[in-house]
Amino acid sequence: MTLFGTDGVRGKAGKKVSAVNAMRLAMATGIYFKQFAKTNKILVGKDTRRSGYMIENAMVSGLTAVGFDVIQIGPMPTPAIAFLTENMRCDAGIMISASHNPYYDNGIKFFDGDGNKLNHDKEKQIEIIFGDDEAIESAQATGKVIGKSKRIDDVIGRYIVHIKNSFPKPLTLAGKRVVIDCANGAGYIVGPTILQELGADVVVIGDKPDGFNINEGCGAMHPENLAKVVLESRADVGIALDGDADRLVMVDEKGEVIDGDKLMGVLAVYLKNQGELKGGGMVATVMSNQGLDEYLASNGLMLLRSAVGDKNVVEMMQANGMNFGGEQSGHIIFSDYAKTGDGISSALQALAYLVSTKQKASDAFNPYESYPQLLVNLLVDEKRPFEKIEGLDALKERVEAEGMRHLFRYSGTENKIRLLLEGKDEDRLEIMMEKCKTFFKGALA
Repeated sequence: MTLFGTDGVRGKAGKKVSAVNAMRLAMATGIYFKQFAKTNKILVGKDTRRSGYMIENAMVSGLTAVGFDVIQIGPMPTPAIAFLTENMRCDAGIMISASHNPYYDNGIKFFDGDGNKLNHDKEKQIEIIFGDDEAIESAQATGKVIGKSKRIDDVIGRYIVHIKNSFPKPLTLAGKRVVIDCANGAGYIVGPTILQELGADVVVIGDKPDGFNINEGCGAMHPENLAKVVLESRADVGIALDGDADRLVMVDEKGEVIDGDKLMGVLAVYLKNQGELKGGGMVATVMSNQGLDEYLASNGLMLLRSAVGDKNVVEMMQANGMNFGGEQSGHIIFSDYAKTGDGISSALQALAYLVSTKQKASDAFNPYESYPQLLVNLLVDEKRPFEKIEGLDALKERVEAEGMRHLFRYSGTENKIRLLLEGKDEDRLEIMMEKCKTFFKGALA
C-alpha cells in the first residue's frame, strides 16, 4: 500500500484511513521516532470529523503499544500541532485531518520534535516499517514500558497567546468589522477568540461542527457564503479557513475573493518595507501566476518556485534563507511565526497591513493585473506516469509554441489530473484547454 501523498496520509475514513491501518501506522511512526526520543512523548490533535474519534483512539493504541506516552489535545488547527509539539518538548506531533476534503475522508500528518513536517525520505522510512511485520511484532512493549496517555484541554491558551504575539503590538483591530468562516473545523474556537481579543467587531459563521459538516458549503473551499455575509454585515473584510485552519482565503469589502498570489505579493512587499523580509524574496509554487513574478521584480524581489505542497515551499524557504512563502490556494507561511501554513496567523498579518496603511481591502490587495489562467480537474482511471503517455511531449510543444505556460500534474490525494494553462489571451487559452482535455481523456481513460 502506498501511504503518503503530498501532505501526509489521506483517504476515505474506514477504508485507507481505517482503525487497523491507523494503529499500525502509529506503531511504525513510534518505531521510527524511538531512535530520536528525548522525552518519550508524542502529541496528537485532530479536526472536527466524526471519524477523528476512531482514528485518534487507534493512533493512541499504536503509540502506547510501542512504549510512547501520548498527549491528546482534541480539536486544534494543524499549525497549532506544529507549534505545541516543539513548545511542549514532544518527540513528534500528529494531526488527524483531511484538511479541505469532505467529512468522509480523513488523514494523518506528522511533525518532528522541532515542529517541521516530515520530508519524503522520512515518510518513506515510516512506510517501510509499516510494511515490515517482523519490525512491528518485535517493537511491541510489555510490562512497565507500555506507554500511557492523557488528555489536556487547556493548551489552547498557549497557541492563542503565540498567534496574538505575531500581531504588531502598537496596532489594534478596534473599528474593524471582520467576518470569519471557520469551516465548521478545527479553528472554530481559536479563530474568533483571537480576533475578538485584538479588538475586532467579529461576525462568526461556520462555527458549529457536528462531525459531518466540516468544509460543507463553507470555509476556504466555498468563499461565496463568506462574501454574502461580508456584504450583508457591511464588514471591512472576510476571512475563510479550511477544515484544519492551515489555509486562508480572504474576501474584500465588496464581496470579491482576493487573489491568493496578489495577497502574497502584497505581504512580501510589506515585509520588505518593514525590514522583516529575509532572503531577498519569497517562495511560491509552480501554480502561481506570472504576474506575481513581475510584481515582485518591480519591487526588487525575487520569486523562487517549488513543487506543489506547503512543505515543499518550506523546504525551499529554508534552503534559501527565506522567511516568507506560500501557495496561491491559501497556505501562507510566515516562518518567523509558524513552521507550516497558518490561516489565522496569515490573516493577522494581512489585517495588520490594512490597519497600518488605512486602505480598503479591495485597493490594498489588488496591486497588479494577473495573466489569464485556466485550471481544470479531470477524473482519471489510472495515474499513468507522464513519461509513458505517448504524444504528451508534442502537446507541451504546441502549448509553448502558443506562448503559454503549462502545468500538468496528478492530485496527491484524489484520482484526478490537474491541468493549468496560463497566457495573455483568454480566448486562445480556452481553445488550447479543450485540446488538452481531449488529449488526457483519451490517454487516461
